[in-house]
Amino acid sequence: MRQYRQRLALTLLTMFGTALTEIMFPHVFGYLLDHGFKGTQTNLALWKVPVAIIGIFVLRGICTFTTSYLMTWISGKMLNEIRAAIFAKILSVPVRFYQAESSGRIINTIMFEAQQIVDMVKVSITTLFRDTLTVLVLLAYLLWINWKLTLVTVVLIPAMAALVRGVSKRLRKLNQNQLEVNGELTQVIEETTRAHQVIRIFGGQQYEQQRFDEKNEKLRGYAMKSTVAVSSTTPVTQILAACAVAIVIMLAVVQAKQDTTTVGDFVKFITAMMMLLTPLKRLADLNGPMQRGMAASESVFGMIDTDAEHDSGQPLSGRARGKLEFVRTRFTYPGQEQEALSDINLCIQPGETVALVGMSGGGKTSLVNLVPRFYTPDSGDILLDGRSLQDISLASLRYQIAMVSQNVVLFDDSIAANIAYGDERPDPARIAAAVQAAHLGEVIRDLPQGLQTMVGDNGMRLSGGQRQRLAIARAIYKDAPILILDEATSALDSESERAVQEALDELMQGRTTLVIAHRLSTIERADRIAVLVDGKIVEIGSHAALLVKDGVYANLYRLQFAA
Repeated sequence: MRQYRQRLALTLLTMFGTALTEIMFPHVFGYLLDHGFKGTQTNLALWKVPVAIIGIFVLRGICTFTTSYLMTWISGKMLNEIRAAIFAKILSVPVRFYQAESSGRIINTIMFEAQQIVDMVKVSITTLFRDTLTVLVLLAYLLWINWKLTLVTVVLIPAMAALVRGVSKRLRKLNQNQLEVNGELTQVIEETTRAHQVIRIFGGQQYEQQRFDEKNEKLRGYAMKSTVAVSSTTPVTQILAACAVAIVIMLAVVQAKQDTTTVGDFVKFITAMMMLLTPLKRLADLNGPMQRGMAASESVFGMIDTDAEHDSGQPLSGRARGKLEFVRTRFTYPGQEQEALSDINLCIQPGETVALVGMSGGGKTSLVNLVPRFYTPDSGDILLDGRSLQDISLASLRYQIAMVSQNVVLFDDSIAANIAYGDERPDPARIAAAVQAAHLGEVIRDLPQGLQTMVGDNGMRLSGGQRQRLAIARAIYKDAPILILDEATSALDSESERAVQEALDELMQGRTTLVIAHRLSTIERADRIAVLVDGKIVEIGSHAALLVKDGVYANLYRLQFAA
């Protein structure tokens, strides 16, 4: 909040103004009782009282409005900055972060927990400073009127402090549990909206409803426990206040009999003392939002403090030639014992197409994920044009790579925006060429808004084949020297597959291409085929050579094409 110190200073000034108005009213009221009803003042002088009252509330209104406006402005800016900081972090964290954190948890942190922190700051600053100033001003005023009676009032403050301290620890734990369950509930909602078709087909409505009801009820339970803890402070505070008021009245009556106080002084004291109870109560109630905000801050700043991807490399000077070398590369996923890749030695020449085949879990995806540095090898090295990937900046490295996965990811934007994604200045001519190369021309001509047609959430307004071709068009548009194709034609019908395969064949000319394929018919024309088993390359060669060898690849081929 340091950058807002000028506005904060003005806010504190208006809070101090509000605090001063607290003592003005009882002072005017006491003055009226002592002088207005005894006839010692002229009628002209008595007009000061209503003018003073109106002036007090005008000043109070201006100060209150200004405080509220400034705090809303500051808290709104803070909320934007906190959310922007989290969002910037999730764009730069390693891929393993998304394996440990669910999407519901991330959404909950950005939307709900960040709001909790800002609410804490807004409420705590407004209440803590304004009401503390009010309490101090009223206490000073009470001491000035009658220091003996004030000593009784002061007993309230340490008693309330002890009460608040006792409740704080329980509230912190309850709020941490509540935030955790809130994230779980968000995850259930996110999964249900994403998997609505699977839920309907497999009859999972009742199961999902039970999951939702369980988390929802659990969340309600924590909210009730927190309410009990917070609300219990109110009656205890009121009882303490009632005891103090009773004692003050008794002592004031004694002082009145001894002619050491007047009716006006007594009314001023009682009024100021009663006005003291409201800010004291708000300060006691502040414990709830403070503890919620503190619990949320641990989660929010924990995410902000997550280490970003290691990026100490230097940018490439131009377009890469595309020579890839895997040198004794080993890799194990975090938390796993078995190696995903073991002693990989593979040299891919510029413009060469290498297909990776093998049973599921063999290490194909792990191998291609090392190329854009989604993961870092545990040992060995990977070279691009003779230069270690670790010595190349991430942005520069990934600029050289285009990828098409079987799990197509599209954005809720236009077709043109999805094709030119990442390009700040899209080229309409290149977009049109990519559309034709991916055989999307006829599809787009049939759409009412053409290239400006919105594709919906992850392209749900398009068919599976159209979504796949749109992803291929995006790779064609990027025109990168290295291509990674992970089952790029898996969602296409036979006719579309032939058309797109022709486009891919043309696209792969002059580019280093890594192809993951389960349908072996799609990679027969690859320059070389590497067979991976348990993270090791057990065979490598052309399609014809591997069939002659009659090894693992030949066995896979026979199994796939067996009558």
